[in-house]
Amino acid sequence: MSENAKVQEPEVINFSNMDPKFRDEVMEKLKNIDWTQCLACGMCTAGCPYADVHGNNDPRKFLRKLVLGLREEALKDPFIWNCTVCERCTVECPMGINFGIITRGMRGQFGIPTPGFMDKVVNEHIHSGNQMDVPQDEYQETIEWIEEELQEELGDPNYKVNVGKKGAEFIFGLNAREIKYYSHELQEILKVFYYAKADYTLGEHRWDCTNLALFSGKNDDFCEIQRPFFEEAVRLGVKKIVVTECGHAYKSTRLFDEKFWDGPKLPILSVLEVYDEWIKNGTLKVDPSRNPEPCTVHDPCNLVRKSGVLDANRNVMNAICSDFREMYPNRQYNYCCGAGGGALAVPEQKSMRMEKARRKIEQIDATGATTVAIPCHNCMDQFTDMNKEYKKGWKCTHITPLLAKAIILPDWAKKEEE
Repeated sequence: MSENAKVQEPEVINFSNMDPKFRDEVMEKLKNIDWTQCLACGMCTAGCPYADVHGNNDPRKFLRKLVLGLREEALKDPFIWNCTVCERCTVECPMGINFGIITRGMRGQFGIPTPGFMDKVVNEHIHSGNQMDVPQDEYQETIEWIEEELQEELGDPNYKVNVGKKGAEFIFGLNAREIKYYSHELQEILKVFYYAKADYTLGEHRWDCTNLALFSGKNDDFCEIQRPFFEEAVRLGVKKIVVTECGHAYKSTRLFDEKFWDGPKLPILSVLEVYDEWIKNGTLKVDPSRNPEPCTVHDPCNLVRKSGVLDANRNVMNAICSDFREMYPNRQYNYCCGAGGGALAVPEQKSMRMEKARRKIEQIDATGATTVAIPCHNCMDQFTDMNKEYKKGWKCTHITPLLAKAIILPDWAKKEEE
């Protein structure tokens, strides 16, 4: 148990509050949840990295309240928002009960107030078309600025950023932060696309793949946010959707496609899967000696455990870093960074996030790495906070900048730079 975790008094259950109708109501709203499968074995609690970090974070206890039909106790349980919805418990459950579905459904379908500023971001996204409330003219100006920067950097005065290109191989879905705050990172992504001669386009009217309603659990909001991006992809006639380095953007795109989208089906890939393929087939040639420092990589829950992109990030890291070191456990058994499930949109949870961060710090320290690659914007904020809070001194980066640094320029690009 964490040294800072408080010993909790045993919770008294009043069985006179049992309401089978509530249990049935939960089953009806959540779908595909069969309470009879639960063995009450506690493997979910054993699998949760944070069950012993702070109180009110025990998935088994919460599930029993639902099974017993304890309406008031369940709907008021802090677990609903303390849970990072990382589904580490689901991996350990011998019956495969999906706590992500349960927690998200309880948040969004039972009238529970959403904490922090999550609803504000959701409403701004619905209104403006992106979670950062970026006006369309600002989006266009940022793209034009990046275009000018790359013309100079690449030595190619004819370079253009593809926006609204019809019939491209793929539309590239952004995180709005890459326009609002991290345009230099989008510049690195587009530089990689340039050297790969990628046939891509950015969205013209809708370009942000993120969706905080993934965390609030409100499906009407979720669909209102996600649908226009899919309609943009169809309008432009692309063959695929490729999503930036953002776990929840990728998960949101996949979830909407699987559960709510009734239009033409398009393959959905993480940009890391695309990078991996380009390196494997020789489209990109890389020199790992350009990243000589000890590097490790974080497995974002929404990208890896919950969406099955298990190896692309580490394949790329192995190719572009001369001293790549794995964290353990990893892949589907990884530890959540501690900020999933919308925790970053709840300022009052920062101390809890930092306590949870100790698990990830232990993992990183064990590798001896000085550079931590984090292929997720949400996780990046948590790593930035923990890096500062615990004075670790890591270099925190997405994978793309490391890849861009490692690329061996093709002959045609060398000629243009000359």
